[in-house]
Amino acid sequence: QVQLVESGGGLVQAGGSLRLSCAASGSIFSWNSMGWYRQAPGKERELVAAISSVGNTYYADSVKGRFTISRDNAKKTVYLQMNSLRPEDTAIYYCAASMAYSKVLSTPDYWGQGTQVTVSS
Repeated sequence: QVQLVESGGGLVQAGGSLRLSCAASGSIFSWNSMGWYRQAPGKERELVAAISSVGNTYYADSVKGRFTISRDNAKKTVYLQMNSLRPEDTAIYYCAASMAYSKVLSTPDYWGQGTQVTVSS
């Protein structure tokens, strides 16, 4: 089992920045692929970014060049640095994990509880 706890959400003005953190426990973190998803009101949950156990990354087109995913295996934590935030980035952001990178990109095995990000115009 893997437990995931997100933090770092909040209210920010358009153009601002936030850094989300996701602390993992219950497994060998370095073996896991990690991802960030988001769900806006009335919309389906979507993949924002992912990082494999060896550092391969994926970004949704809507966040490329603005968001950066990274991981610190010693701290068992994955981060999402979000810059140049837009009102359309407003959503609940969820951390996700799976052993296989392909799974974290599609159907992750483990989820955090989510953290709210609100971007005001």
